[in-house]
Amino acid sequence: MRITPFQALACPLDGTPLHCNGSAWSCASGHSYDIASQGYTHLLPVQNKRSRDPGDSKEMIAARRRFLTAGFYQPIAAVVNRAVLADVPADASISCLDAGCGEGYYLSQLAAAVGGKQTLALLGLDISKWAVLSAAKRDKRVNWVVGSNANLPVLPGTLDRVLCMFGFPVYAEFARVLKPGGMLLQVDAGPDHLRELREIIYPNLKPERPADLQVPRGFSRLPTKTVRFSIELTCAEQIADLLTMTPHLYRASAEGRAQAAALTALSLSVDVRLTGFERNLN
Repeated sequence: MRITPFQALACPLDGTPLHCNGSAWSCASGHSYDIASQGYTHLLPVQNKRSRDPGDSKEMIAARRRFLTAGFYQPIAAVVNRAVLADVPADASISCLDAGCGEGYYLSQLAAAVGGKQTLALLGLDISKWAVLSAAKRDKRVNWVVGSNANLPVLPGTLDRVLCMFGFPVYAEFARVLKPGGMLLQVDAGPDHLRELREIIYPNLKPERPADLQVPRGFSRLPTKTVRFSIELTCAEQIADLLTMTPHLYRASAEGRAQAAALTALSLSVDVRLTGFERNLN
């Protein structure tokens, strides 16, 4: 098993190949991007930012790292790992991007699952600098970059797999960077995901919207897998971390947040959908 950084990066300003000289990535046009001391690279031009500090906050990332490191979502990672590595020959080399990698949990789990003589080139990207900083501290084998799914700093047709874990898919960009026959694996919350928590923090749960059955342009749909299991949170800190790492913290009312803060234990349903899309050959 061998894990290597993904090298086919593109300049976010002009799309030309980036080359690493040890301390920075640069393109033929003279644009240069320093590699931070922690090992990540900032490839989000200031003109593409919608705010001064886009993406998840430092507090959200810290909460997510504690929660995921505790193993609560490990069954999700296991299913994703099997899907990524399915039908990959024992001596093959493949490349994988986690588009919206957060603090790096899922790519680190994938790296641990690779076996035999397989070589896996890994790229983690997130718009939050706090997420990428945390991820870079977690695993030095992965190439971590600050960037946007709307303008992936990746050369066309260079990826075998793209992960979008509870994120914001930009299908045109995913189609551009995937090789023909490559696979997009998208994980989204199902109708019962964290239902018990949502029933506490919201006065009324909104009816579930029908699943979007449209197939993105350039892709063919693969079978969808449902992953369901239960978790037990046994202290107020775990409950607070889960709430902090999700959008529910900002959507809930003050009363709902206070009710959640008063809890010291909580049984929860985890319900997610893993949908696969194959990049068409033409």
